[in-house]
Amino acid sequence: MSDDQRSDDGSDGDGGDDGDERDEFAAELERARGLLDDDGIEAVHVGVVRDGEVDTTFAQRTADDPESEGLRALALLAAHVQLVADEAGVEASTVAGDAATLAGRVERIPASTEDLPEE
Repeated sequence: MSDDQRSDDGSDGDGGDDGDERDEFAAELERARGLLDDDGIEAVHVGVVRDGEVDTTFAQRTADDPESEGLRALALLAAHVQLVADEAGVEASTVAGDAATLAGRVERIPASTEDLPEE
């Protein structure tokens, strides 16, 4: 079932065995919305996948110096790498290496998971 067919709470209404996964997804989605609903945000990186299509955006408030801006962007990247590593049950350095390799193979940010280079 596509995300477009899901209700706002992330459920699809079929009451199947994957209810816990839907509940967890809905809770994380609500947490993400809560994080974005704050005027104190200094930087944000959001990525979503819908029906295999990848969309991402990054924004940050300007800092007094470019080094601070770069560190914020790097801190967001590091947090995402650690999150992916935790989900995959691998070391962050493995994810970082794989991400760097993948980034080196693409000329632009893929718009679809089908646009990712073959291994």
